[in-house]
Amino acid sequence: MELHETMAKAAASALAVVRNVKPDQLAAPTPCKEWDVRQVVNHLIFWSAFRSELAARKEKAPADDPVTEQTDFTAEPGWPDMLARQLDRAVAAWGEPGAMEGDTGLAGGSMPARMIAMMMIGELVVHGWDIARATGQSIDTDPDVLAMAHEMAVEMGDMGRKYGSFGEEVRVPEDAPLLDRVLGLSGRDPQWTP
Repeated sequence: MELHETMAKAAASALAVVRNVKPDQLAAPTPCKEWDVRQVVNHLIFWSAFRSELAARKEKAPADDPVTEQTDFTAEPGWPDMLARQLDRAVAAWGEPGAMEGDTGLAGGSMPARMIAMMMIGELVVHGWDIARATGQSIDTDPDVLAMAHEMAVEMGDMGRKYGSFGEEVRVPEDAPLLDRVLGLSGRDPQWTP
């Protein structure tokens, strides 16, 4: 399966969860310490939808870009539909010729484009789970998506912990479901409850 097809499945799973978030759940705690549901949703929208598209196109955000990390997307009516449209744009960009070749970046710096695409899949899986767990939902994740997210978490785990994108690894049994292993590598307790 092509990487952008795997990303499309990851995006669909995360979007299904996000569409079921009720307004009174936006302030609920999440497995991301210090972030509520609103903050995780805004992070997901900013990085996995808007910045992901720019990374796929190997473009930088303009200096006057109104979309920033501080943007509260959830303050706008119809924000889940906006997320759906932007995720479609990001996934389509990763499917364009040359998107997976060479290097690109997200927040300064540069790394292989394929690795950034894998990171975006991991973001969709892990933050989709964060939101699902915080709002009493489950996330339906395709086995190919989980395999890719696990590969990314194994490859990027040490770097993610060094730069604070991952928490300290949570040990889970070696025979645990693959989603639990991905979560543990990203610093989440698969048994977390609100």
